[in-house]
Amino acid sequence: MDSIKSDFQRPDGREFDELRQCRVYPHWTSNPEGSVLIECGGTRVLCTASWEDQVPSWRAGSGLGWVTAEYAMIPRATGTRNSREGGKNSRSQEISRLIGRSLRMAVDFEAMGECAVYIDCDVLQADGGTRTASITGGWIALKEAAQWALKNGRVAKDFIKHQISAVSVGIVEGAEVLDLPYAEDCKASTDMNVVQTESGEFVEIQGTGERSPFSSSQLSFLLDLASKGNKELQIKQREALA
Repeated sequence: MDSIKSDFQRPDGREFDELRQCRVYPHWTSNPEGSVLIECGGTRVLCTASWEDQVPSWRAGSGLGWVTAEYAMIPRATGTRNSREGGKNSRSQEISRLIGRSLRMAVDFEAMGECAVYIDCDVLQADGGTRTASITGGWIALKEAAQWALKNGRVAKDFIKHQISAVSVGIVEGAEVLDLPYAEDCKASTDMNVVQTESGEFVEIQGTGERSPFSSSQLSFLLDLASKGNKELQIKQREALA
C-alpha cells in the first residue's frame, strides 16, 4: 500500500499506515466484571463492564439482553482543565451512543437473556482517537464480562458473536494516514472513524470533509488503511484476553 503523497512526514515519525504503539492491560481494576486500561499513543482510556441481572424496564419481558455505554473525560485529560462532567455534554452523549451501537453489534441478545452490561469509558489522557480507543477497549471489557457471566452461571453460553474494534484515519496535508494523534487530527482536511468486525465488515463509518471534500478513490484508500489498522488492533485484543 503506497500513500498518494509519499513525502509527507508525520510529527511522531510513524509511517502513514502505522498505528501508534498500543498497550492493553486487562483486569485493570478488581471490582467490575470486566475492565481494561488501553493506551494508544498518548491516549489512555479506562473501560469497565458492569453486569446486572436485569434489563431496563422498557426491555423487560422481551427475553433479550442489553448493552449500553457511557463516555466521559476526567478534568485534566487534556492540556487545560475542563469541568467535571456531572451532566453529559453533547459531545459525550454522541460518543456514548457510538460506543453503545458499536458494542451491541458484538452481542447475541437472545443468548444473553434478560441481563445487561454497562460499559463505562473514562478518558484519563486525551491525544486523539479517544472514541476509537474506547470502542476497542470497551469490547475487551465486554468480553471479560461475558466470560465472568459464563463462569458464574449467569448465561449458558458465550453471547459474544463478533469481535469489534475501531480506528481513525484521515487526510493531513494531502496525505492519507492511519491513527491520528491530536497534532494531526486538529489540522486534518478529512477525519474518519471506522468500526469493524473480525471479518472486516463495517459496523459504522463516521467521515467528514472538514476543510475540503474528498474523492471516492481517497475514501477507498482510507477504508483500506482502517481495515489494516483494525486487523492489528484485533490481534492486540486477542492477546490481552489470552
